[in-house]
Amino acid sequence: MTDQRIFRASDPADLLALVPGVLGFHPEDSVVLMTVGDGERPLHARVDLPARDPVAVDDLVQYLAALAARSDLRRVVVLVYGDDPGLAEAIVRPFDALLSGIGARLVCAVRASGQRWWRVGAPPDDPGTEYDVSSHPFMAQMVLDGTVVLGSRRELARSLVGQDPEDAAAVAAALKTLSPRLRPGMVPAVGHPALRDRLVPEGHWVRHRVRRWLTDRERLDPHDTARLAVATAASIEVRDVAWAEISRENARVHVDLWRDVVRRVPADVRHAPATLLGFAAWLSGNGALAWCAVDVARESSPGYSLAGLLADVLTKGMPPSTWRPLPPEALTLFAG
Repeated sequence: MTDQRIFRASDPADLLALVPGVLGFHPEDSVVLMTVGDGERPLHARVDLPARDPVAVDDLVQYLAALAARSDLRRVVVLVYGDDPGLAEAIVRPFDALLSGIGARLVCAVRASGQRWWRVGAPPDDPGTEYDVSSHPFMAQMVLDGTVVLGSRRELARSLVGQDPEDAAAVAAALKTLSPRLRPGMVPAVGHPALRDRLVPEGHWVRHRVRRWLTDRERLDPHDTARLAVATAASIEVRDVAWAEISRENARVHVDLWRDVVRRVPADVRHAPATLLGFAAWLSGNGALAWCAVDVARESSPGYSLAGLLADVLTKGMPPSTWRPLPPEALTLFAG
């Protein structure tokens, strides 16, 4: 299990300082739901602020209430990032009522815009309270802990796009040297006599290469980057070999590995590495990065089933504690 630091928040400014570190970016036009209190299963969720439309607002409120009920939340805070106080109140009031119906309590509801915050429902002439996340002690502590906070979700998504044309060209060239039998769409159907002969060696290589990287942490060369991507993208069974290597204890390290692969490989082989990145991100508590990885996987392969499964896990707000490692018998590639 990854270590979790406990922060004691005493006012809304403290809560607002926590959010960027929890999400990995500074939210804009968002609604953030967080649990508070000792002994509770930690959960945080961010959704886009809806248009000021009754149907859209009700959909959001119902979603948040279902998430709270499914996760058995007891004490929560809601932080609305936006300029419209009426919209914030239209979200918070019915949500608070629904929380009461499931035995939960809304401890604090705040709207933030610019460098000021207001209690939701504050009088129209309330000037708000100034706050500065950048100089807050919580932010300083998170920086010391190595937490990276980006400027926005868009910036987080852009962090999965490579910025080295020479390296991208080298990886693309390496892809061309790989046997065509490993390219997506070139793998024979399950049950074909050539299937196991082609893929079992790749599965063993993937397992060995991932474990070696976890030990030495040295950046993959273009050939190994290409081979990891194409082997996991070409076969679900090979991908599952890599998937089985991810645990709650090493998930953050796998994030570094698969993020590097995603950034460096062509779009048509990103779906498996991106989904492995998303799974590792979710398991390490980084839901925002997991969603960005799901987006990349779906752009690469819109119907990719594991990306859909991960999206469902994220939508339902399932905590990493629900995950059980893949048992050895689940790796059908090595069966028999």
